[in-house]
Amino acid sequence: MSHVEEFLTQEEEQEIIEAIIRSEKNTSGEIRVHIEATAKIDHFSRAQQLFHFLKMDNTKDANGVLIYVAVDDKKFVLYGDSGIDRVVPRGFWNATKDVIASHFKQGNFKQGIIEGVLRAGKELEDHFPWDHNDTNELSDAISKG
Repeated sequence: MSHVEEFLTQEEEQEIIEAIIRSEKNTSGEIRVHIEATAKIDHFSRAQQLFHFLKMDNTKDANGVLIYVAVDDKKFVLYGDSGIDRVVPRGFWNATKDVIASHFKQGNFKQGIIEGVLRAGKELEDHFPWDHNDTNELSDAISKG
């Protein structure tokens, strides 16, 4: 079994998916989680690449947020599209990264990802509230590479 498959249990993955669904319920924003073993390029560039590959840059309001984790590299990136990046409070991304990192350092990977999802979801809800014409534009499943 690969490190990617061992990183989270099936139950933990389901809890993360449920957090994504809950977070997206009140916003037009989209949140995705991608997990892979390692990146062959710098992690921020890889997150940008995946953001495009997962079609997260095609959301109507440029309000997608990706949590990217490279398991073997022990690295993660929190990446938000231009629409959400423009409106979040100063320091939001770094504060959220710190919360995720503090959980990861304790080996609480599921909780770190969930906290990141919930914090992103709150900001998305504040700035991009759901309206009756909204559709879920992207899958809520965790993607793996």
